[in-house]
Amino acid sequence: MNSYSIVAIILYLVILLLIGYHSYKKTHDISGYMLGNRSLGPIVTALSAGASDMSGWMLMGLPGAVYVTGISSIWLGVGLTIGAYFNYRLLAPRFRIYTEISNNSLTVPDYLENRFKDNQNMLRLVSGIIILVFFTLYVSSGIVAGGKLFKNLFGLTYTSGVIATISIVVLYTYFGGFLAVSLTDFFQGTLMFIALILVPLVTYMNIGVDPSTFVHKVTAINPSLFDIFKGASLSTIIGFLAWGLGYFGQPHIVVRFMAIKSAKELKSARRIGIGWMAIGLLGAISSGITGLVYFTTHNQTLNDPEMVFLSLGYILFHPFITGVILTAVLAAIMSTISSQLLVCSSSITKDFYLTFFNKEASERTQVLVGRISVLIVSAFAIVLAYVQNETILNIVAHAWAGFGSSFGPVLLLSLYWKRMNKWGALSGMLLGGFTVILWISFGLSSYLYEMIPGFTLSLISIVIVSLLTKQPNESVDEEFNNMEEKINIM
Repeated sequence: MNSYSIVAIILYLVILLLIGYHSYKKTHDISGYMLGNRSLGPIVTALSAGASDMSGWMLMGLPGAVYVTGISSIWLGVGLTIGAYFNYRLLAPRFRIYTEISNNSLTVPDYLENRFKDNQNMLRLVSGIIILVFFTLYVSSGIVAGGKLFKNLFGLTYTSGVIATISIVVLYTYFGGFLAVSLTDFFQGTLMFIALILVPLVTYMNIGVDPSTFVHKVTAINPSLFDIFKGASLSTIIGFLAWGLGYFGQPHIVVRFMAIKSAKELKSARRIGIGWMAIGLLGAISSGITGLVYFTTHNQTLNDPEMVFLSLGYILFHPFITGVILTAVLAAIMSTISSQLLVCSSSITKDFYLTFFNKEASERTQVLVGRISVLIVSAFAIVLAYVQNETILNIVAHAWAGFGSSFGPVLLLSLYWKRMNKWGALSGMLLGGFTVILWISFGLSSYLYEMIPGFTLSLISIVIVSLLTKQPNESVDEEFNNMEEKINIM
């Protein structure tokens, strides 16, 4: 690799470590380590949520899918954009207010236990297990992406790539906690945004044709490339659109809503976040199309279509800019891994260690347990990364569905339906999670995305079980009314 590219990558890594050190100096208690003391502004909230969401699949998985199948993959982008918008509209403001009212909840299990006054810790235990199971799978997808990146572009073995990826992420997450993760996500989200504009634009300019000629070139290569319905059955389109439902249940995304300074700032965050996301997805899709034309025109083939974005950056740019583009892909991978590791760490600390093993643990002990948890989850995810033999996009799809089905209906109804109780929440989480696992196990995902049956059955279960069991007590009603009053003031 050219020395200019190496300088760019080293500079990027130094910035990450400096942010981690800065955050470490500001992190003194468990609230700071897990939620940054609810101090995020709207720009950091929006870009950190986007970067933690749009992992390596945005710069590797999606361009690769478009390269192979065409813009029928656009349905995924449409579903995600719609889902993210309604997540900001329907869930974010209420969730920010309610988590603070509910005994200043720091995690999703925290919130569920406080919201439903669950003194038996059942909701905390079940939701904590769900977080650990699906996030370990999710983290493994990022490790796979990192391993492939280092193997293809840095000439390392897959194992060396895996170790390099996880080592960097663990270092700043371990020390800096939530603030480090959010600030690095903001920085990395900016890099991703710039790269997703530059790569397809410069590729198109290097092809050197006007728009109509470009379209003819595309159709000559693949006549159905611009057909948004080609190769996409009705169930596939519905499945892609259903990805949007997953936003309501992603702990690493909704935690950003908990951490913003005020619910009033979520309006600005929504506009910034949706704009970043829409342009980014368009750039990813454009990279796949322009990449196909470029490599076909130059009689070149890609052994791994998921490397199209990186390969274009490597070929078409000055080595220093190539290094920046490579760091953008690293950023996409690392931002998501760090966010997910932190949620797992928070869950182990608050939902298992503090609740079941040492209720009197000091703030310092809790922070230490959180840091050690980062190492433990990383180790399990590395093992899983060697077991996986699916594409990055497929691994992400399974984990996304698991969270969306387990937590999505539960969180939404908990914010809008006063009659919901802990038994309804418990049944919704269990049925949603098990449905996804069974759907995948029996190979039904190829017929219908597992999010649809999982989310639907979870929603139905919550309503039926809540109506058949005891009504919530007056203290829950009072909290709910307080939240409604604050929402009305906004």
